[in-house]
Amino acid sequence: MTALLGIDLGTSSVKAVLATDGGQIEGLGSAEYAIDRPRPDWAEQQPEDWWRATISAVHQALNNAGVDGAAIAGIGLSGQMHGTVLLGRAGEVLAPAIIWPDRRSERQVAEITGLLGRERIVALSGSPVATGFQAATLRWVQQKQPGLWRCVHTILLPKDYLRWRLTGRLATDPSDGSGSLLLDVRRRDWSPDILEVLDIDRECLPPVRLSSEIAGALTREAAAATGLRAGTPVVIGAADTACSMLGAGVIAEGDLMLTISTGGQIVLPCCGVQVDPRGRIHTFCAALSPGDGYPGWYQMAAILSSGLALRWLRDQVLGLASADAFDQMSAWAEEAPAGGRGLLFLPYLTGERTPHMDPQARGVFLGLTADHGRAELVRAVMEGVALACYDAFSVLVELGAHPERIVIAGGGARSPLWRRIMCDVFGAPLQCLEAGGDQSAIGAALLAGGGCGILNPAEAARSWASLGPRLDPDPTRNALYQDMLNLFREAYVKHREDFRRLREFASRS
Repeated sequence: MTALLGIDLGTSSVKAVLATDGGQIEGLGSAEYAIDRPRPDWAEQQPEDWWRATISAVHQALNNAGVDGAAIAGIGLSGQMHGTVLLGRAGEVLAPAIIWPDRRSERQVAEITGLLGRERIVALSGSPVATGFQAATLRWVQQKQPGLWRCVHTILLPKDYLRWRLTGRLATDPSDGSGSLLLDVRRRDWSPDILEVLDIDRECLPPVRLSSEIAGALTREAAAATGLRAGTPVVIGAADTACSMLGAGVIAEGDLMLTISTGGQIVLPCCGVQVDPRGRIHTFCAALSPGDGYPGWYQMAAILSSGLALRWLRDQVLGLASADAFDQMSAWAEEAPAGGRGLLFLPYLTGERTPHMDPQARGVFLGLTADHGRAELVRAVMEGVALACYDAFSVLVELGAHPERIVIAGGGARSPLWRRIMCDVFGAPLQCLEAGGDQSAIGAALLAGGGCGILNPAEAARSWASLGPRLDPDPTRNALYQDMLNLFREAYVKHREDFRRLREFASRS
């Protein structure tokens, strides 16, 4: 058996997938970690927690497959986008990693936008600057922690830190680099213009290399920790969304991928750089370059709280700790009718991106009565996320999107009810990726196979992706949800200033 290992460093866990070169999944592993929130609007993680979770997930995958680490021909990496890891001269981690849900850099976003101009930023990077993106985070560190900034020798994205721990080599790829907002999305390399304005030394950033290129070999220390073979090739890898597209077989311009993970992504491959002048979406580099027979870029409409909203309800409201908590919550939601008996939820728990680009947006339960219970609460959260996804998708439609098929993926897609709600809200047929929430790790394994010369990732992506039966929308429920969508949109507009006032109250408490 020729085995390939894909490792996905997500927001809430590391997932490891061991696959054959034909796409058969032989072993899975995962390990969770928390998001630290030491202050309001902050979101941090400890890179050492990522490393420990990776070790655990890899051991699980090997044990579940019943193979020795020597059977692995290559290792690919995927990782959460936008986060910032700062290393000192000796390679030491200088501070906790600041990750994408972090909103502390709101003032820096406004400053960067003023310095470069929104249109110029979008033209260069493909996207507007947002809180949690590396460009804004680095500006915050420069201004708020100058002592820390003076010690910075190397700036890494999350998956690039993980590869450095595996190989001792520094690098990134265009897909992850474009999510930093420091990369020229057309040149697929760091932007001299942006770096100059933000006073960032290019020498602090890793070289940009192709996602399927071999970065280096697994070190003896990393091999001993993971149970793998020293010298195993490790490829550069790609951002989680770019890897997810590969793992889902979403490789043509007519494809649309709808992902329900910690956040929600609506992703459309494109063969050229197509930006939104109003800055409501992101245009990022794909995992493979255009010359590989694969669209070299993709447009992404993103919401910040998808699975995160349901996890918040589980942990902070319902206090459920059982392993089957999400299944139980989904069963409760089945008891409530579409529309949750008049309960509407705005899932802006950590601000919102598409279409509002508003870090101050807040969550809302609208219409809550004494007749509502846990069934309606769960259903409202699921429906609110679906409405937010459709609201974001509408921007892509406005820009010319006409997808021929929709593939739904991510951990939330494991819920039959959530799939049904998404189908009815979108009013279009969809198919579920049967890999569940493992498609980013599968995409990483495809890149590993490409780097080792075992397969062509673009050609193998479609054959590896296994899709469930087609799900068609119910016209009656679609009409209901379209009416709810109007109220959903109006609720944000009506409460936009209230969100800002409430934030002021929170800062005084």
